Amino acid sequence: MRSVLFLLIVAGGVSVCRGGIETQQVAPSDPLKSPQVALVTFGPGSVYWERFGHNAIIVDDPAAGARIAYNYGVFDFQQRHFLLNLALGHMRYSLVAEPLEAAVERYIAEGRSVTVQMLNLTPAQAGQLAAFLVWNAQPQHADYPYDYFLNNCSTKVRDALNRVLGGALERQLAHRPAPHTFRFDAVRLVSPDFWLALGMDAAMGPKGDRPLSLWQESFVPMVLSGAVGDVVVSGPNGATLPLVSDAEVVFAGKLPPAPSGPRELRLALLAVGIVLAALLIWLAGAKGGLYRACFAVLAVAWWLICGLSGLLLAGLWAFSDHWGIWENQNILLLNPMCLFLPLVWWRAPRIARHLATLVAAAALFSLIIRTLPGMYQDNLGFVLLAAPVHMALAALARRQRPVASLAVHRDAPPA
Repeated sequence: MRSVLFLLIVAGGVSVCRGGIETQQVAPSDPLKSPQVALVTFGPGSVYWERFGHNAIIVDDPAAGARIAYNYGVFDFQQRHFLLNLALGHMRYSLVAEPLEAAVERYIAEGRSVTVQMLNLTPAQAGQLAAFLVWNAQPQHADYPYDYFLNNCSTKVRDALNRVLGGALERQLAHRPAPHTFRFDAVRLVSPDFWLALGMDAAMGPKGDRPLSLWQESFVPMVLSGAVGDVVVSGPNGATLPLVSDAEVVFAGKLPPAPSGPRELRLALLAVGIVLAALLIWLAGAKGGLYRACFAVLAVAWWLICGLSGLLLAGLWAFSDHWGIWENQNILLLNPMCLFLPLVWWRAPRIARHLATLVAAAALFSLIIRTLPGMYQDNLGFVLLAAPVHMALAALARRQRPVASLAVHRDAPPA
Protein backbone atom coordinates (compact mmCIF):
# COMPACT_ATOMS: atom_id res chain seq x y z
CA MET A 1 0.00 0.00 0.00
CA ARG A 2 2.69 2.46 1.02
CA SER A 3 4.60 2.07 -2.23
CA VAL A 4 1.53 2.79 -4.36
CA LEU A 5 0.42 5.79 -2.32
CA PHE A 6 3.94 7.20 -2.19
CA LEU A 7 4.15 6.99 -5.96
CA LEU A 8 0.80 8.74 -6.35
CA ILE A 9 1.77 11.53 -3.96
CA VAL A 10 5.05 12.10 -5.80
CA ALA A 11 3.22 12.09 -9.12
CA GLY A 12 1.09 14.99 -7.93
CA GLY A 13 4.14 17.23 -7.82
CA VAL A 14 5.65 16.45 -11.20
CA SER A 15 5.07 18.37 -14.39
CA VAL A 16 2.05 17.78 -16.60
CA CYS A 17 2.42 14.92 -19.03
CA ARG A 18 2.74 16.42 -22.51
CA GLY A 19 2.76 13.26 -24.57
CA GLY A 20 -0.02 10.86 -25.52
CA ILE A 21 -0.97 7.73 -23.62
CA GLU A 22 1.80 5.17 -23.65
CA THR A 23 0.34 1.69 -23.82
CA GLN A 24 2.36 -0.88 -21.93
CA GLN A 25 1.81 -4.60 -21.57
CA VAL A 26 2.74 -6.43 -18.39
CA ALA A 27 4.25 -9.87 -18.22
CA PRO A 28 2.38 -12.54 -16.23
CA SER A 29 3.12 -12.37 -12.52
CA ASP A 30 5.41 -14.66 -10.60
CA PRO A 31 3.14 -16.61 -8.23
CA LEU A 32 5.72 -16.08 -5.46
CA LYS A 33 5.55 -12.32 -5.95
CA SER A 34 1.86 -11.62 -6.21
CA PRO A 35 0.79 -8.16 -7.35
CA GLN A 36 -0.99 -5.61 -5.23
CA VAL A 37 -4.26 -4.31 -6.59
CA ALA A 38 -5.98 -0.99 -5.92
CA LEU A 39 -9.08 0.79 -7.10
CA VAL A 40 -8.39 4.41 -8.05
CA THR A 41 -11.26 6.87 -8.42
CA PHE A 42 -10.87 10.19 -10.16
CA GLY A 43 -13.37 12.93 -9.40
CA PRO A 44 -15.48 14.78 -11.99
CA GLY A 45 -13.70 16.95 -14.53
CA SER A 46 -14.59 20.28 -16.09
CA VAL A 47 -15.54 18.97 -19.56
CA TYR A 48 -18.99 17.50 -20.09
CA TRP A 49 -17.79 13.95 -20.83
CA GLU A 50 -15.72 14.04 -17.61
CA ARG A 51 -18.65 14.96 -15.34
CA PHE A 52 -19.30 11.37 -14.25
CA GLY A 53 -15.83 10.83 -12.79
CA HIS A 54 -13.70 7.80 -13.60
CA ASN A 55 -12.44 4.51 -12.17
CA ALA A 56 -9.37 2.46 -13.01
CA ILE A 57 -7.56 -0.55 -11.58
CA ILE A 58 -3.97 -0.23 -10.41
CA VAL A 59 -1.78 -3.31 -10.55
CA ASP A 60 1.56 -3.00 -8.73
CA ASP A 61 3.39 -6.06 -9.98
CA PRO A 62 6.82 -6.68 -8.39
CA ALA A 63 7.52 -9.59 -10.72
CA ALA A 64 7.08 -7.41 -13.79
CA GLY A 65 8.64 -4.37 -12.17
CA ALA A 66 5.71 -2.23 -13.29
CA ARG A 67 2.86 -0.23 -11.82
CA ILE A 68 0.08 -0.09 -14.36
CA ALA A 69 -3.26 1.72 -14.45
CA TYR A 70 -5.90 -0.13 -16.45
CA ASN A 71 -8.32 2.40 -17.89
CA TYR A 72 -11.60 1.28 -19.54
CA GLY A 73 -12.63 4.82 -20.46
CA VAL A 74 -10.76 5.54 -23.71
CA PHE A 75 -12.62 6.66 -26.84
CA ASP A 76 -11.59 8.41 -30.03
CA PHE A 77 -13.35 11.44 -31.50
CA GLN A 78 -11.66 10.63 -34.82
CA GLN A 79 -13.16 7.18 -35.17
CA ARG A 80 -15.23 6.67 -38.30
CA HIS A 81 -18.83 7.91 -38.12
CA PHE A 82 -18.29 9.06 -34.53
CA LEU A 83 -21.33 11.37 -34.30
CA LEU A 84 -23.63 8.89 -36.03
CA ASN A 85 -22.50 6.09 -33.73
CA LEU A 86 -22.98 8.40 -30.75
CA ALA A 87 -26.56 9.15 -31.83
CA LEU A 88 -27.38 5.51 -32.52
CA GLY A 89 -25.74 4.17 -29.36
CA HIS A 90 -23.03 2.22 -31.19
CA MET A 91 -20.06 3.67 -29.29
CA ARG A 92 -16.87 1.66 -28.94
CA TYR A 93 -14.61 2.27 -25.95
CA SER A 94 -11.27 0.62 -25.17
CA LEU A 95 -9.20 -0.62 -22.28
CA VAL A 96 -5.74 0.94 -22.22
CA ALA A 97 -2.88 -0.07 -19.93
CA GLU A 98 -0.62 2.88 -19.14
CA PRO A 99 2.12 3.66 -16.62
CA LEU A 100 0.61 4.77 -13.35
CA GLU A 101 2.62 7.98 -13.25
CA ALA A 102 1.26 9.15 -16.62
CA ALA A 103 -2.34 8.43 -15.63
CA VAL A 104 -2.14 10.25 -12.31
CA GLU A 105 -0.23 13.20 -13.76
CA ARG A 106 -2.98 13.75 -16.30
CA TYR A 107 -5.85 13.76 -13.83
CA ILE A 108 -4.07 15.87 -11.24
CA ALA A 109 -3.12 18.38 -13.93
CA GLU A 110 -6.84 18.64 -14.73
CA GLY A 111 -7.55 19.44 -11.08
CA ARG A 112 -9.50 16.24 -10.47
CA SER A 113 -9.44 14.44 -7.13
CA VAL A 114 -7.63 11.12 -6.76
CA THR A 115 -8.70 8.49 -4.22
CA VAL A 116 -6.91 5.14 -3.88
CA GLN A 117 -8.33 2.06 -2.15
CA MET A 118 -6.06 -0.94 -1.67
CA LEU A 119 -7.95 -4.22 -2.06
CA ASN A 120 -7.67 -7.35 0.10
CA LEU A 121 -7.26 -9.90 -2.68
CA THR A 122 -5.59 -13.22 -2.11
CA PRO A 123 -2.36 -13.83 -4.07
CA ALA A 124 -4.31 -16.13 -6.39
CA GLN A 125 -7.04 -13.56 -6.97
CA ALA A 126 -4.55 -10.75 -7.55
CA GLY A 127 -2.59 -12.88 -10.01
CA GLN A 128 -5.77 -13.91 -11.82
CA LEU A 129 -6.92 -10.28 -12.12
CA ALA A 130 -3.51 -9.11 -13.34
CA ALA A 131 -3.42 -11.85 -15.98
CA PHE A 132 -6.97 -11.05 -17.12
CA LEU A 133 -6.19 -7.34 -17.47
CA VAL A 134 -3.04 -8.06 -19.48
CA TRP A 135 -5.12 -10.22 -21.82
CA ASN A 136 -7.98 -7.71 -21.97
CA ALA A 137 -5.62 -4.83 -22.83
CA GLN A 138 -4.34 -6.57 -25.95
CA PRO A 139 -5.51 -4.73 -29.09
CA GLN A 140 -7.69 -7.60 -30.29
CA HIS A 141 -9.54 -7.70 -26.94
CA ALA A 142 -9.46 -4.09 -25.78
CA ASP A 143 -12.55 -2.68 -27.54
CA TYR A 144 -16.00 -3.11 -26.07
CA PRO A 145 -19.53 -1.80 -26.82
CA TYR A 146 -20.13 1.17 -24.55
CA ASP A 147 -23.37 1.72 -22.64
CA TYR A 148 -23.70 4.78 -20.40
CA PHE A 149 -25.41 2.86 -17.62
CA LEU A 150 -24.66 -0.83 -18.13
CA ASN A 151 -21.21 -1.07 -19.67
CA ASN A 152 -18.92 1.85 -18.89
CA CYS A 153 -15.56 2.57 -17.28
CA SER A 154 -16.96 1.90 -13.81
CA THR A 155 -19.04 -1.22 -14.50
CA LYS A 156 -16.14 -2.82 -16.39
CA VAL A 157 -13.93 -2.32 -13.34
CA ARG A 158 -16.71 -3.60 -11.08
CA ASP A 159 -17.21 -6.70 -13.22
CA ALA A 160 -13.48 -7.47 -13.38
CA LEU A 161 -13.24 -7.33 -9.59
CA ASN A 162 -16.43 -9.35 -9.16
CA ARG A 163 -15.08 -12.06 -11.46
CA VAL A 164 -11.98 -12.75 -9.35
CA LEU A 165 -13.99 -12.46 -6.14
CA GLY A 166 -16.25 -15.29 -7.26
CA GLY A 167 -19.32 -13.05 -7.49
CA ALA A 168 -19.01 -11.74 -3.91
CA LEU A 169 -19.27 -8.13 -5.02
CA GLU A 170 -22.55 -8.68 -6.85
CA ARG A 171 -24.01 -10.83 -4.09
CA GLN A 172 -23.45 -8.10 -1.51
CA LEU A 173 -24.51 -5.12 -3.63
CA ALA A 174 -27.35 -6.48 -5.78
CA HIS A 175 -29.78 -6.86 -2.86
CA ARG A 176 -29.10 -3.38 -1.45
CA PRO A 177 -31.49 -0.73 -2.81
CA ALA A 178 -29.81 2.34 -4.22
CA PRO A 179 -31.03 5.78 -3.12
CA HIS A 180 -31.07 7.14 -6.67
CA THR A 181 -32.14 6.30 -10.22
CA PHE A 182 -30.32 6.44 -13.54
CA ARG A 183 -32.02 9.78 -14.26
CA PHE A 184 -31.17 11.29 -10.88
CA ASP A 185 -27.48 10.44 -11.15
CA ALA A 186 -27.11 11.33 -14.82
CA VAL A 187 -28.83 14.71 -14.53
CA ARG A 188 -27.15 15.70 -11.26
CA LEU A 189 -23.68 14.87 -12.53
CA VAL A 190 -24.03 16.97 -15.69
CA SER A 191 -26.05 19.72 -13.99
CA PRO A 192 -23.13 22.20 -14.09
CA ASP A 193 -23.83 22.25 -17.86
CA PHE A 194 -27.41 23.54 -17.61
CA TRP A 195 -28.62 22.95 -21.18
CA LEU A 196 -26.99 19.53 -21.39
CA ALA A 197 -28.68 18.49 -18.14
CA LEU A 198 -32.03 19.83 -19.34
CA GLY A 199 -31.70 18.00 -22.65
CA MET A 200 -30.63 14.76 -20.96
CA ASP A 201 -33.60 14.99 -18.60
CA ALA A 202 -36.00 15.58 -21.49
CA ALA A 203 -34.51 12.74 -23.56
CA MET A 204 -34.71 10.06 -20.87
CA GLY A 205 -37.76 7.82 -20.74
CA PRO A 206 -39.37 5.87 -17.89
CA LYS A 207 -36.60 3.25 -17.84
CA GLY A 208 -34.42 5.93 -16.28
CA ASP A 209 -36.74 6.13 -13.25
CA ARG A 210 -36.88 2.48 -12.24
CA PRO A 211 -35.53 1.57 -8.78
CA LEU A 212 -31.92 0.41 -8.77
CA SER A 213 -29.76 -1.76 -6.60
CA LEU A 214 -26.40 -0.50 -5.39
CA TRP A 215 -24.85 -2.92 -7.90
CA GLN A 216 -26.63 -1.12 -10.73
CA GLU A 217 -25.93 2.37 -9.41
CA SER A 218 -22.23 1.59 -9.34
CA PHE A 219 -22.16 2.74 -12.97
CA VAL A 220 -21.18 5.99 -11.22
CA PRO A 221 -17.47 5.71 -10.30
CA MET A 222 -17.88 7.53 -6.99
CA VAL A 223 -20.75 5.21 -6.02
CA LEU A 224 -18.63 2.14 -6.72
CA SER A 225 -15.81 3.64 -4.68
CA GLY A 226 -18.15 4.06 -1.72
CA ALA A 227 -19.82 0.68 -2.17
CA VAL A 228 -16.63 -1.42 -2.10
CA GLY A 229 -15.86 0.03 1.31
CA ASP A 230 -18.74 -2.00 2.77
CA VAL A 231 -17.91 -5.29 1.03
CA VAL A 232 -16.32 -8.15 2.95
CA VAL A 233 -14.35 -11.07 1.53
CA SER A 234 -12.73 -14.25 2.75
CA GLY A 235 -9.01 -14.04 3.46
CA PRO A 236 -6.39 -16.72 2.78
CA ASN A 237 -7.12 -18.46 6.10
CA GLY A 238 -10.90 -18.23 5.72
CA ALA A 239 -11.31 -15.23 8.01
CA THR A 240 -13.67 -12.45 6.95
CA LEU A 241 -11.90 -9.29 5.89
CA PRO A 242 -13.03 -5.97 4.48
CA LEU A 243 -12.39 -5.78 0.74
CA VAL A 244 -10.70 -2.39 1.18
CA SER A 245 -7.63 -2.74 3.35
CA ASP A 246 -6.65 0.91 3.24
CA ALA A 247 -7.90 4.07 1.55
CA GLU A 248 -6.50 7.53 1.07
CA VAL A 249 -7.43 10.71 -0.74
CA VAL A 250 -4.13 11.31 -2.50
CA PHE A 251 -5.20 14.55 -4.15
CA ALA A 252 -8.24 16.50 -2.97
CA GLY A 253 -8.76 18.15 -6.34
CA LYS A 254 -9.23 21.77 -7.33
CA LEU A 255 -12.63 21.42 -8.97
CA PRO A 256 -16.05 21.53 -7.26
CA PRO A 257 -17.31 18.15 -6.07
CA ALA A 258 -20.10 16.36 -7.87
CA PRO A 259 -23.51 17.95 -7.16
CA SER A 260 -25.56 16.08 -4.57
CA GLY A 261 -28.70 16.32 -6.69
CA PRO A 262 -30.12 17.75 -9.91
CA ARG A 263 -31.43 21.30 -10.01
CA GLU A 264 -35.03 21.71 -8.92
CA LEU A 265 -36.66 23.32 -11.96
CA ARG A 266 -40.35 22.48 -11.70
CA LEU A 267 -41.50 25.86 -10.39
CA ALA A 268 -39.26 27.67 -12.86
CA LEU A 269 -40.58 25.63 -15.78
CA LEU A 270 -44.16 26.22 -14.63
CA ALA A 271 -43.49 29.96 -14.50
CA VAL A 272 -42.05 29.92 -18.01
CA GLY A 273 -45.04 27.95 -19.30
CA ILE A 274 -47.55 30.36 -17.73
CA VAL A 275 -45.69 33.42 -19.00
CA LEU A 276 -45.53 32.02 -22.55
CA ALA A 277 -49.22 31.11 -22.48
CA ALA A 278 -50.22 34.55 -21.16
CA LEU A 279 -48.02 36.30 -23.72
CA LEU A 280 -49.54 34.35 -26.61
CA ILE A 281 -53.07 35.15 -25.43
CA TRP A 282 -52.24 38.84 -25.04
CA LEU A 283 -50.55 39.11 -28.43
CA ALA A 284 -53.43 37.32 -30.14
CA GLY A 285 -55.96 39.72 -28.62
CA ALA A 286 -54.02 42.93 -29.16
CA LYS A 287 -54.80 45.17 -32.13
CA GLY A 288 -52.20 46.02 -34.74
CA GLY A 289 -50.10 44.23 -37.27
CA LEU A 290 -46.98 44.27 -35.09
CA TYR A 291 -48.72 42.30 -32.33
CA ARG A 292 -50.05 39.77 -34.83
CA ALA A 293 -46.57 39.38 -36.28
CA CYS A 294 -45.07 38.85 -32.82
CA PHE A 295 -47.76 36.27 -32.07
CA ALA A 296 -46.98 34.46 -35.32
CA VAL A 297 -43.23 34.42 -34.63
CA LEU A 298 -43.66 33.16 -31.06
CA ALA A 299 -46.28 30.55 -31.93
CA VAL A 300 -44.40 29.20 -34.93
CA ALA A 301 -41.15 29.07 -32.93
CA TRP A 302 -42.94 27.07 -30.20
CA TRP A 303 -44.46 24.67 -32.71
CA LEU A 304 -41.14 24.13 -34.48
CA ILE A 305 -39.25 23.49 -31.23
CA CYS A 306 -41.89 21.03 -30.03
CA GLY A 307 -42.37 19.30 -33.38
CA LEU A 308 -38.71 18.91 -34.27
CA SER A 309 -37.82 17.77 -30.73
CA GLY A 310 -40.63 15.24 -30.91
CA LEU A 311 -39.35 13.93 -34.24
CA LEU A 312 -35.91 13.56 -32.70
CA LEU A 313 -37.31 11.59 -29.75
CA ALA A 314 -39.29 9.37 -32.11
CA GLY A 315 -36.24 8.76 -34.30
CA LEU A 316 -34.04 7.86 -31.35
CA TRP A 317 -36.73 5.54 -30.00
CA ALA A 318 -37.12 3.82 -33.36
CA PHE A 319 -33.53 3.63 -34.59
CA SER A 320 -31.07 3.96 -31.70
CA ASP A 321 -29.82 1.50 -29.10
CA HIS A 322 -30.13 4.12 -26.35
CA TRP A 323 -32.65 2.09 -24.38
CA GLY A 324 -32.96 4.83 -21.75
CA ILE A 325 -34.68 7.03 -24.37
CA TRP A 326 -37.26 4.47 -25.46
CA GLU A 327 -40.95 4.91 -24.58
CA ASN A 328 -40.34 8.56 -23.73
CA GLN A 329 -43.62 10.14 -22.65
CA ASN A 330 -42.28 13.60 -23.44
CA ILE A 331 -43.31 12.88 -27.03
CA LEU A 332 -46.82 13.75 -25.80
CA LEU A 333 -45.49 17.21 -24.91
CA LEU A 334 -42.94 17.71 -27.68
CA ASN A 335 -45.52 16.57 -30.17
CA PRO A 336 -44.56 16.05 -33.85
CA MET A 337 -48.11 17.07 -34.78
CA CYS A 338 -47.12 20.63 -33.87
CA LEU A 339 -45.29 20.85 -37.20
CA PHE A 340 -48.63 20.92 -39.02
CA LEU A 341 -50.10 23.81 -37.02
CA PRO A 342 -48.22 26.63 -38.84
CA LEU A 343 -49.56 25.23 -42.11
CA VAL A 344 -53.22 25.29 -41.11
CA TRP A 345 -53.53 27.93 -38.37
CA TRP A 346 -54.32 30.89 -40.62
CA ARG A 347 -55.74 29.03 -43.64
CA ALA A 348 -57.77 26.16 -42.22
CA PRO A 349 -58.98 27.19 -38.75
CA ARG A 350 -61.29 24.20 -38.37
CA ILE A 351 -58.41 21.79 -38.87
CA ALA A 352 -56.20 23.96 -36.65
CA ARG A 353 -58.85 23.90 -33.92
CA HIS A 354 -59.05 20.09 -33.93
CA LEU A 355 -55.28 19.69 -34.18
CA ALA A 356 -54.48 22.18 -31.40
CA THR A 357 -57.10 20.53 -29.18
CA LEU A 358 -55.56 17.13 -29.85
CA VAL A 359 -52.07 18.43 -28.98
CA ALA A 360 -53.35 19.97 -25.74
CA ALA A 361 -55.21 16.75 -24.84
CA ALA A 362 -52.04 14.72 -25.41
CA ALA A 363 -50.14 17.04 -23.07
CA LEU A 364 -52.79 16.59 -20.37
CA PHE A 365 -52.84 12.82 -20.95
CA SER A 366 -49.12 12.75 -20.07
CA LEU A 367 -50.19 13.60 -16.52
CA ILE A 368 -52.37 10.49 -16.44
CA ILE A 369 -50.07 7.97 -18.10
CA ARG A 370 -47.24 8.60 -15.64
CA THR A 371 -49.52 7.36 -12.81
CA LEU A 372 -50.15 3.96 -14.39
CA PRO A 373 -48.26 0.91 -13.03
CA GLY A 374 -44.80 0.62 -14.54
CA MET A 375 -45.23 3.85 -16.54
CA TYR A 376 -43.88 6.44 -14.11
CA GLN A 377 -41.61 9.01 -15.71
CA ASP A 378 -40.17 11.89 -13.73
CA ASN A 379 -41.16 14.57 -16.24
CA LEU A 380 -43.56 16.73 -14.24
CA GLY A 381 -41.45 19.83 -14.88
CA PHE A 382 -41.82 19.43 -18.64
CA VAL A 383 -45.57 18.86 -18.27
CA LEU A 384 -45.82 22.09 -16.28
CA LEU A 385 -43.93 23.91 -19.01
CA ALA A 386 -45.70 22.58 -22.08
CA ALA A 387 -49.30 22.01 -21.00
CA PRO A 388 -50.19 25.69 -20.32
CA VAL A 389 -48.84 26.76 -23.71
CA HIS A 390 -50.61 24.00 -25.63
CA MET A 391 -53.86 24.72 -23.77
CA ALA A 392 -53.60 28.45 -24.51
CA LEU A 393 -53.08 27.78 -28.21
CA ALA A 394 -55.99 25.34 -28.26
CA ALA A 395 -58.22 28.02 -26.73
CA LEU A 396 -57.01 30.60 -29.27
CA ALA A 397 -57.64 28.17 -32.12
CA ARG A 398 -61.35 28.24 -31.32
CA ARG A 399 -61.42 31.98 -32.12
CA GLN A 400 -59.32 31.70 -35.26
CA ARG A 401 -60.84 32.60 -38.66
CA PRO A 402 -59.32 31.95 -42.10
CA VAL A 403 -57.21 34.70 -43.65
CA ALA A 404 -59.34 34.66 -46.81
CA SER A 405 -62.57 35.30 -44.92
CA LEU A 406 -60.95 38.13 -43.00
CA ALA A 407 -59.90 39.75 -46.24
CA VAL A 408 -63.43 39.48 -47.71
CA HIS A 409 -64.92 40.91 -44.56
CA ARG A 410 -62.46 43.80 -44.59
CA ASP A 411 -63.01 44.68 -48.28
CA ALA A 412 -66.76 44.18 -48.49
CA PRO A 413 -68.82 47.37 -49.15
CA PRO A 414 -71.15 48.52 -46.41
CA ALA A 415 -74.64 47.10 -46.52
